[in-house]
Amino acid sequence: MTDISDQSDRIVVVTGANSGIGYVTARELSRRGAHVVLACRDPERGKDALGRMRDEVPDARLELRSLDLASLESVRAFAASWDHDRLDLLVNNAGIAMVPYARTADGFESQFGVNHLGPFALTGLLLPRLLAAPAARVVSVGSMAHRFARFDLGNLNAEHSYRSAFHYGRTKRAVLYFAMELQRRAEAAGLRLRSMAVEPGFTRTNVMTGGANSARSRLYLAAMRLAERAAFRPAPDGAKTSLYAATVPDLPGGSYIVPDGPLQIRGEPTRRTRERALYDTATAARLWDLSERLTGVTYDLPS
Repeated sequence: MTDISDQSDRIVVVTGANSGIGYVTARELSRRGAHVVLACRDPERGKDALGRMRDEVPDARLELRSLDLASLESVRAFAASWDHDRLDLLVNNAGIAMVPYARTADGFESQFGVNHLGPFALTGLLLPRLLAAPAARVVSVGSMAHRFARFDLGNLNAEHSYRSAFHYGRTKRAVLYFAMELQRRAEAAGLRLRSMAVEPGFTRTNVMTGGANSARSRLYLAAMRLAERAAFRPAPDGAKTSLYAATVPDLPGGSYIVPDGPLQIRGEPTRRTRERALYDTATAARLWDLSERLTGVTYDLPS
């Protein structure tokens, strides 16, 4: 996006800002004047990203802070150390995809913990800071994979079985449920907080080949890199939906922003309204209750 409005009055957190879509989102918001906090798991990769971003945007207002969404202790520490008077925009971007079976520090299946429970807890703990802003937004990054997995509340934590691709799709459906339920609860409480979900389309990042996936077979890594070169678009294109949801002034809360091309694989940002998960209030409410119970984070919304 080249038509992003001035962002100089906003304080922003972008999780997973050291690479891929998160890096581009953070860089472009800082280029338009936002004060951007890069929330990164790996300190060295975070420092490298900070240096590169300062080279690309010399006058950027940037901070690097540690955040590991696989650890509720880290999430709580990040929120407790917040020393700005408000938070105008939280971009829940960080995630993992189709990784081998593993558990987080708190015993959650890793994709469920990192893609949903960690951002759920982070948003809830930062809620007072968000509500201190005049027009705060929460942007949650999902995936088209949510359409291809049956959502099973009884197996989200892989209690009974685990298939990495299908479980990834379930966690990304959870992202969509969370974003819409947060909007419904904010509206019911009469708050100006706006919650949106986005889908980047096929995007060339290291999510399929880095992290836990880096230990996979040479054949897997070679096949994924070949597929990314052939069919996936560059990270700046994938970041367009996140930047659109984060910056378009009159975008209503509860929006779901996707690429406008066939199957939402590529294209320019557009609002999608024909998605059953957007209106499944019963499942979203049950997931919310489960998430509060598992994380111990309860959203303090005015009644």
